Amino acid sequence: MGTDYASDYHVLRLDNGLTLVHHELAATPVVVADVWIRAGAGMEPLEWTGMAHFLEHMIFKGTPTLAPGIFDHLVETQGGMTNAATSHDYVHFFITIAADRLAHALPHLADLLLHAVIPADEFDRERLVVLEEIRQAEDDPDWLGFQAMAEQVYQDHPYGRSVLGAAATLESRSPAEMRCFHQAHYQPENMTVVITGGISLEQTVEIVSQSFQDFPDPCPCPAPPTPLIPTIQGVRREQLTLPYLEQSRLSMAWLGPGIDNLKDGYGLDLISALLGQGRSSRLVRELREERQLVQDVTAGFSLQRDCSLFTIQAWLDRQQVDRVEAIICDRLSQLAAQPIPRHHLNRAKRLLSNDYTFSIEAPAPLAGLYGYYSTIARPEQCFTYIPTIQQYDETTLRQLASRYLTPLHYVSTIVHPS
Repeated sequence: MGTDYASDYHVLRLDNGLTLVHHELAATPVVVADVWIRAGAGMEPLEWTGMAHFLEHMIFKGTPTLAPGIFDHLVETQGGMTNAATSHDYVHFFITIAADRLAHALPHLADLLLHAVIPADEFDRERLVVLEEIRQAEDDPDWLGFQAMAEQVYQDHPYGRSVLGAAATLESRSPAEMRCFHQAHYQPENMTVVITGGISLEQTVEIVSQSFQDFPDPCPCPAPPTPLIPTIQGVRREQLTLPYLEQSRLSMAWLGPGIDNLKDGYGLDLISALLGQGRSSRLVRELREERQLVQDVTAGFSLQRDCSLFTIQAWLDRQQVDRVEAIICDRLSQLAAQPIPRHHLNRAKRLLSNDYTFSIEAPAPLAGLYGYYSTIARPEQCFTYIPTIQQYDETTLRQLASRYLTPLHYVSTIVHPS
């Protein structure tokens, strides 16, 4: 984003402590209202694992003035759509709707978020839905492989626990405990309302201020365990055997920095593009296109508040796993030791810059960007992405690879067909 683009957004702190982020896109008649709350799985007491995601479901089960199911009907009959998601660092709820209908829809979303009643009968019914989600996840080899990897990487940190929770834990929870969790965390100082699209700042402030009033009194809630930032010593290798697979899957993972070292995080994102994004990236070109050792290979970087995750994943035949893992380790050593050709680095910068620029032209991804950064850091930090990756030279990038992506300290999770 350039300076002109950054000047189009506004961040306000309302009198009750709620943060409002607004960005007008005058050319579109659509508005996205995205409410982000620091009430993700990382805020759960250990014995309440899965509570944040379960609460996301229960938010839609009504308020003293809004019966279950009515909210979806109200939004859909006005041509809109709504959804929600939970992660370790956040939970968020969003509406996409015509700009002239926002004033009718947003008060209902605010009512759900602030005044959810969490009725006992709906709690028991929805728990069955969540338990079925867990059962379905446990039949998904991708989910099982990722969860096994996350447990090895993060160990006792909340990031190593499933956002869905565990069946045994959820079966022991009560509506009263959920109401406590809700009232403790769904408070204005934990909440950011992002409005993007064809609506003015003046209208937005009025609608949000009128909608988000009368927060519940905070409720004392058991505190989550103090997270210990994990480290990886040596190589941790785990093999799983699962049915319904046609090929083996290799996942290799390294820990990256948290939000307090954003520049290094952006650099690792650049390395992921250099290694495994697109046909001309290093690992894709060598392992898939030239040597045909894998069906596919990708690299990715996931930025999180406390510590981030760099992954390389390959889909391949069982007999090639050890060979491919050794080649990847060797290429990471080469990356740190040998100069990076300028055209390789420029391709990676161009790829990420274009993806970023295209993603912020529509209200929904733009709202997600603002909300994510507002929740784990500060909203204005999202403007530093393109300038930061453009500043990287090959020497600094190689130093970054040497610091974070050593082949001497990583996690390897291998899933084989049974």
